[in-house]
Amino acid sequence: MKTIEFSNPHRKKHFDFFREMNHPHFNVTANVDISKLLSILKDNKLPVNIGMVYFLSYTANKIPEFRWRIRGDEVVEHTLVHPSFTVSTDVADVFSFCTVDFSLDSKTFFAKAKAVMEKMKTNPSLEDEEGRDDFLFMSTFPWVSFTSLQHAMHYHPSDSVPRIVWGKFFEQDGKTLMPLSVQAHHAIVDGRHIGQFFQDFETMASDPSSIIVKK
Repeated sequence: MKTIEFSNPHRKKHFDFFREMNHPHFNVTANVDISKLLSILKDNKLPVNIGMVYFLSYTANKIPEFRWRIRGDEVVEHTLVHPSFTVSTDVADVFSFCTVDFSLDSKTFFAKAKAVMEKMKTNPSLEDEEGRDDFLFMSTFPWVSFTSLQHAMHYHPSDSVPRIVWGKFFEQDGKTLMPLSVQAHHAIVDGRHIGQFFQDFETMASDPSSIIVKK
């Protein structure tokens, strides 16, 4: 982890401007083509939900600003950020948080995620580890091919952890599309960074075989 110094005065002004807002987060939702990605996951008999967590986390970790976090008057950059995503439980009709240490190696991550998800089904949790902000908050909303999304969150003080949600897949023009929502704190993540996220994800989803470690 390192501290980010804004040497450019305009970039510092941008940070201060959005940090002082009551609602500093912004959200972009768009449909992404996952046709090839789904095919690779199914061919390798890999769970689709874990696959989405892995590929979205992989994409976010490649963009430095998605690893930046605001701590008081400082901004820090984590070496790696880890998905904390929602899973269904066997004990109630509401979800549990499921945090898995991220690994760029897909085989390692899938194994970790399966083990933690099984534990959370019978021992659910809604608490984050105190003092940690090296998360990516993720969720799936598989009932609706949504076109927009709003999150429940603290605004005073606001946190700077990105939120990533994907919805119900649908077919269009021979492709399988997935609604994807990305929300971030505008003081550290700008529109071009979220645009880069969408572009990088779709590029990777079009040729995921080089990243997936086959069984």
